[in-house]
Amino acid sequence: MSTTLSRLIFRKKPTPADREKVRHLVQSTGMFYPFEVDVAVELVDLRLTQGTSSGYYFLFAESGGELIGYACYGPIACTQGSYDLYWIVVDKNHQRRGVGRALLRHAEREIARRGGRRVYIETSGRDQYAPTRAFYQRCGYTPEAVLPDFYAPGDDKLVYVKQLSGAETLAK
Repeated sequence: MSTTLSRLIFRKKPTPADREKVRHLVQSTGMFYPFEVDVAVELVDLRLTQGTSSGYYFLFAESGGELIGYACYGPIACTQGSYDLYWIVVDKNHQRRGVGRALLRHAEREIARRGGRRVYIETSGRDQYAPTRAFYQRCGYTPEAVLPDFYAPGDDKLVYVKQLSGAETLAK
């Protein structure tokens, strides 16, 4: 399967069909526990039932009518301009082709457009997440914190951050 970035279509509004598409996408990576997959679907449900008041915003990447990646982000309560990137997932068959970077850049532009100044990403310290952490660093995110044994014994939580310059709103 080949993904051409020029053929990517981005959309923001989730549909009821996205519930199972997100479930399948997250499961297909082999990276997440079943309860994490359920959380990913729950966020879609919250957005579908509560709209923007849910605080969750989505960006879906499609190619040839197929969902091949998505990002979920939202403002952090009690902050001014800080956002969390809750999820960014790319189908295993489309990884390492620029889809994740395109999703992340598009999400950063949306966050900046909404007045966001900083984006925070939390991820696991487990070995299987080393490529994910390297991806964030290649995209300009800086590791800011390590919380030992946060998720489970031996599974640290790492927090990455990126200051948005405003240029994100200009980049197409």
